[in-house]
Amino acid sequence: MKKLISTLVTLIAFAAAGVVAHADTTVKLAVVDMAKLFDGHYKTQQQTAKFQSDQQKAQEQFDQMTKETQGLVEQFKEADEQSKNPTATAEAKSKAQGEAQKLYEQIQAKQNERQTFAGNTRQELQQRFQTFKSLLIEEISKTATEIAKRHGATILIDKSGPSMIGVSNFIYIDPSFDITDEVAAEINKDRPANLPAASAAPAASSSSAPAASGTPSISVPGLGK
Repeated sequence: MKKLISTLVTLIAFAAAGVVAHADTTVKLAVVDMAKLFDGHYKTQQQTAKFQSDQQKAQEQFDQMTKETQGLVEQFKEADEQSKNPTATAEAKSKAQGEAQKLYEQIQAKQNERQTFAGNTRQELQQRFQTFKSLLIEEISKTATEIAKRHGATILIDKSGPSMIGVSNFIYIDPSFDITDEVAAEINKDRPANLPAASAAPAASSSSAPAASGTPSISVPGLGK
């Protein structure tokens, strides 16, 4: 009986200690909008302009390849017509047919080159953008954490992500918990004076429409065509 009572006392003591320890741990939340901070960061604006410039150069190179392909197509049509000309000699037809075959092979090679160039360029720019995004998000997170700690927060939550049903994870948040504007001011304190006012960057999941006539567009999600 004494042993049972001793055991119960010990359990109660442990339970009481747990309650006290729990009571001493104050949980304080801080909320931040990481998507807004990323879009509004001056480095995002700078990099977006650079990526778009690189895309434009790549698109011009792709368009030149397309122009060259179209020129080969015109030459192929002429050679093909000559090979079917009823007034032409058999020798002339044979020569034209051979020339048309060579041009056809050149066209196929040029089309493959265009497709490979477009795919490789798109993949390279996309990888560069994702690397930049990961590094900047890490940088922003570090600053946001430091500011959250200044406020005595023990938990920092990102409110930008949607839930599984496509709505915000947070239906209501007391504005006093939101430190987004404070973090934005901190991360943009070194913003160059000559940089134009920031505008929201395109969503990372967006993509541009295909170019006309089935021509692949050289685009990167988050940066547009």
